[in-house]
Amino acid sequence: MRAYIFSKRNGKEILRDPINLFFGLGFPLILMFLFSIINSAIPPEANNTMFETKRIAPGIAMFGTVFLALFSGTLLAKDRTSSFLMRLFSSPMRSFDFIMGYTLPMILFAVVQSSITLIAASFIGLPLTINTFLAVFVLVPISILFVGVGLLCGSIMNDKAVGGICGALLTNIAGWFSGTWIPIDLIGGGFRTVSHFLPFFHAAETARLAIEGKYVDILPHLSIVLAYSLIVYGIAIFVFRYKMSSDRA
Repeated sequence: MRAYIFSKRNGKEILRDPINLFFGLGFPLILMFLFSIINSAIPPEANNTMFETKRIAPGIAMFGTVFLALFSGTLLAKDRTSSFLMRLFSSPMRSFDFIMGYTLPMILFAVVQSSITLIAASFIGLPLTINTFLAVFVLVPISILFVGVGLLCGSIMNDKAVGGICGALLTNIAGWFSGTWIPIDLIGGGFRTVSHFLPFFHAAETARLAIEGKYVDILPHLSIVLAYSLIVYGIAIFVFRYKMSSDRA
């Protein structure tokens, strides 16, 4: 119950900021619209599928979840530096309550965000089937990873530093190395190797394969994303609990 009440408060804090709504919900739709304009300008005889909606949409849905790191990290950093958490540390709330309180509204936001992005994509060429909604749920593991990054940064940094790491740096890394902007195989070389090592490409591939109904092919990509998510989220929990214990002492 304590975690639920705390998560409601955090959800309201996220929705209260119009910038969060813009980057979380509006920005992916703007990107989708811009890519559709580029795709429509390519002549059919060029046979260029780089900017087709069915290729771009899964990556943009994944890219939208990267802002969860910024939202959760900024919120935690502000709560920590404003002494809000210090006051709560004197309450009966456990570390589990705090962690779930920051995580649950972010995951719900990710589900809504991905659903809106993919439904919007159906108006410009993406087939809307049951597989589309499966893609929403296979993006939950990467959402947990980004929340973990946010909790980790928010536990040790102020909100300005979180903005730099989770906003400017992480969004660019996730966008480029996921193959959302440019197909990874088109670049190849060391860039392809690094992309396959990081989870972002695999998260986008998981969503794309889910939409295409290729369930067996999902598992290798999904397992890599799950492994990254568990490791990063586990480290974030450890650091948060350590900071919580030291602040209470």
